[in-house]
Amino acid sequence: MSAAIEVSHLSYSYPGDEETPAKPALRDVSFSVEEGSFVAILGHNGSGKSTLAKLLCMVLEPDEGEIVLHGRRVTGEDVSEDDIFEVRRDVGMVFQNPDNQIVATVVEEDVAFGCENLGIPSDEIRRRVDEALALVGMTEYARSQPHQLSGGQKQRIAIAGIIAMRRRCVIFDESTAMLDPIGRQEVMRTIRRLNREEGLTVLLITHYMNEAAEADRVLVMDHGRLLTEGTPREVFSRAELLWGASLDVPQATEVLYKLKKNGAELDADAYDIEETADRIAAAFGKTAGAGEAETCQ
Repeated sequence: MSAAIEVSHLSYSYPGDEETPAKPALRDVSFSVEEGSFVAILGHNGSGKSTLAKLLCMVLEPDEGEIVLHGRRVTGEDVSEDDIFEVRRDVGMVFQNPDNQIVATVVEEDVAFGCENLGIPSDEIRRRVDEALALVGMTEYARSQPHQLSGGQKQRIAIAGIIAMRRRCVIFDESTAMLDPIGRQEVMRTIRRLNREEGLTVLLITHYMNEAAEADRVLVMDHGRLLTEGTPREVFSRAELLWGASLDVPQATEVLYKLKKNGAELDADAYDIEETADRIAAAFGKTAGAGEAETCQ
């Protein structure tokens, strides 16, 4: 499978002034994302997650390093504005606060806004808007006013606008952080469906472990560096490393870790509640059996 995103030795510092030195935000970060995959990026506040998202969307330019999006390099002095504009058509971003992304007073007009800016013909826009609203489950709200919607519904409208523009990759920058649990579930269901059924490449920047657990791969950022990466199972099993980066681990993983540290014979790499329960039952069943055998002797 081809790479949607390739990042090599990326570094960026926010400029300083006469009194304040430049502030490093990313330091020598390298990774790749396969097309059609779902990758979560974890990190505490100030770890560089959002800076990375802005670089991938070409809102910022790196100080060093290279970014290749869908096979086209977008960094370097020889890259033209036309090249960058073309690649920007493939990458969309959904922000933390949906109110910052909604610009129209009617839902379907907001979804159509980006397409209109791209100069897409009206009949094609109509078809795309209808398809996008259907994909996020918001067709019945097409004529509603955005301010009447819940936070989760607003975020799904923002996602619909990205879909209508035919983005191949979408970056969700803490897009569930301001939502209640129901709103988060709505948005995560939409993200999962777009990734699995529509083949959309997803980068989810989050601090919710249960959201990261749904990804194919997890990248962990710490003080501007890529601390570790792997499958959710591989990453969450490194509990002490994550705690050292001021991050939590799923509660199920923490339970297994503490049991193992206190002598239980089990693997501590599960993060699913049912799998965790099975491992605990098997471990303590085995222990009980051994104890019974000793008593019989």
